[in-house]
Amino acid sequence: MERIAFAVAAHPDDIEIMMAGTLILLARAGYELHYMNVANGSGGTATMDKDEIVAIRTEEARQATQSMGAVFHEPLVDDLMIYYTPSLAAKLCAIVRQIEPQILLLPSPQDYMEDHTNTSRLMVTAAFSRNVKNFVTDPATPSSNNEMALYHALPWGLTDQLRRPIEADLYVDISSVIDKKRDVLACHRSQKEWIARSQGVDSYLTAMVEMSAVVGSKSGSFKYAEGWRRHLHFGFGAEDFHPLGEALEGRIISAK
Repeated sequence: MERIAFAVAAHPDDIEIMMAGTLILLARAGYELHYMNVANGSGGTATMDKDEIVAIRTEEARQATQSMGAVFHEPLVDDLMIYYTPSLAAKLCAIVRQIEPQILLLPSPQDYMEDHTNTSRLMVTAAFSRNVKNFVTDPATPSSNNEMALYHALPWGLTDQLRRPIEADLYVDISSVIDKKRDVLACHRSQKEWIARSQGVDSYLTAMVEMSAVVGSKSGSFKYAEGWRRHLHFGFGAEDFHPLGEALEGRIISAK
């Protein structure tokens, strides 16, 4: 059986910031990678018009995807338009059914921005509905019965929207690929000035490395790490189905 991992986030660069190290390791473990941002990055500028910034950010995302050896899936909506709606869930479920991943990497259900939390919720519904025969997708796609495990990344800043820390269940050692992760994130050149202006972060590349170091410190074992929380298995697979742990054996530990 072909081994497939599908990473889904809200905006271009979200995957690169919180998930790319794990994706790179999965590729090296023989997984086929798929990459999708639900939104197109239209809000990531203070100077350009919508069409210009969307074109730039889509190309940056394609470059990052190519750098990781992943399959790129087109975004569906503008920034700040990711809402929990039947129409968007139907489109996302169709993609899940077509890809049939064993590993689904998603944003944290708790995060500072609702585009992120809505993406997480939508994708849980899309994955859960994959094998519901009478759930109508857009486009119409046959139901799929593949076993799947869902893993939620840590949020940007490592806290929820009420400043409470979010702790990982699992830590993936990305020390060997931190330079590659930085290079992949650097594909999003348009975001350097925007992130500095909108979030007060002078260097998004440095911020990513520093956050990876904090997560590594929390692991108690790794210099740089990405943290994950496993979604409950009900509706997705067997309780002991843990393909991320199997694929990254020796590079992944449970929280102490």
